[in-house]
Amino acid sequence: MNSSDNISILFNKIEALSKEVSRLRKRIRELEYLEKENKQLKHDNAILKDKLAKYENPKNSNNSSVPPSKDENRPFKSKSLRRKTGRKPGGQEGHEGTTLEMVSDPDEIIDHVPEYCECCGKDIGTIPGEFVERKQVIDLPPIKPVVTEHRVYMKTCTCGHITMSSFPDGLQAPVSYGPMIESLTGYFHSRQYIPFLRMQELFRDIFSVPISEGGIHCLLDRLSTKALPLYHRIRDMVMKSPVVGTDETGGRLNGKKIWIWAWQNDRLTWLHGTNNRGYKTIEENFPKGFKDTVLVHDCWKSHFQTDVQTHQLCTAHLLRELNYLDERYDHRWTCSFRKIILDGIELKKKLDPGDYYRPVRERTDLENKLKELLTCRLDVKLKELVSFQKRMLKYKDYILTFLYHPKVPPDNNGSERAIRNVKVKLKVSGQFKSWKGVENFLILRSITDTILKNKMNVLNALNLIANFKLTD
Repeated sequence: MNSSDNISILFNKIEALSKEVSRLRKRIRELEYLEKENKQLKHDNAILKDKLAKYENPKNSNNSSVPPSKDENRPFKSKSLRRKTGRKPGGQEGHEGTTLEMVSDPDEIIDHVPEYCECCGKDIGTIPGEFVERKQVIDLPPIKPVVTEHRVYMKTCTCGHITMSSFPDGLQAPVSYGPMIESLTGYFHSRQYIPFLRMQELFRDIFSVPISEGGIHCLLDRLSTKALPLYHRIRDMVMKSPVVGTDETGGRLNGKKIWIWAWQNDRLTWLHGTNNRGYKTIEENFPKGFKDTVLVHDCWKSHFQTDVQTHQLCTAHLLRELNYLDERYDHRWTCSFRKIILDGIELKKKLDPGDYYRPVRERTDLENKLKELLTCRLDVKLKELVSFQKRMLKYKDYILTFLYHPKVPPDNNGSERAIRNVKVKLKVSGQFKSWKGVENFLILRSITDTILKNKMNVLNALNLIANFKLTD
């Protein structure tokens, strides 16, 4: 074999090796692409697993702040935060029942005296009867309106001067509704949540009083205007209270979302409507804040901007969140946190008034357990649990505040109840039609809720307001 043949063979080998290198490079690029694609698929798979876990453990009214009406499937009773007591539902053994009691001075007495003998038919009407038994029937008489006519007269004095009397203050139209109808309108609106059309029907069919929808609006405007000073007084009293719970919820005004805010305690309720959920609303209504107040709320960030003595996070919200996290991750951390909260609630029931102002071993133990729990390291893969831990660590000083203040509740259920009345009103009527309608309802509902908390008669109190005289 000569040198030219060797060179030719070498060139062929070089060409073959070059093709093999090209093939291997192409394969390497394919492998790099596959590796990159595999990495992306693993990442996507992790995200999808995380999303799927949320669907497997959805949030509902038992493990979050989602209202019961949004639950896809209503949860079982065993999912409630309530713990089993072992008692059967209904009245318990030994419970004293209540029944209608007879009055000592009935308005009317009807004597049923026999006139003839059932045996022989003889007239026994003149024979004195012996009382055997009595029964009473409670009923309402037919209701009809009372129309009072006011007449004005004039007299001419001997000196020639003509003196004319005047109508009582507040009488302007030839025919108007009196304070009882005005207060009943406010009562039906703010206490019984009756829509205007049904209120018209009620006045017509039960009280024989014709009234239009515009008339109802006018009466509510008048009553709310009279109630405005009391409404402002309630706000001022709330601002100076040692304990205040607050919450907010969405409403509808002509199809647009608005926000209804509540500030309340065990004696007062103050409601206010606005178009935003931010700190601006708090600043406008309480510019001086609550400097001497423990503010109870559900951890909404706007409340932490308020000038207060300290905060108390709603433990009912925390327990529902822990329920969700427990369903999601089944981690012992959530059980430990839940136990601290429940033990704290039980401890509050045992504390004497003086215990709030001196060291208590059980309280110190709970605080140490909480500190240890909030600083322990969790797996970063448990994203929502880690996020919850970070939030609790940030607000750790506001979790067990209720163990240092005798009147501070561990939850914000009072605010939830105050807000619920607004939701019931919206459930019945659908939405508000004007800001004036929103203001009227919230003014009257604030006063109504305050009256109820002080165990007063709502209609009587509204009637007192209706009898106020409006000043120009």
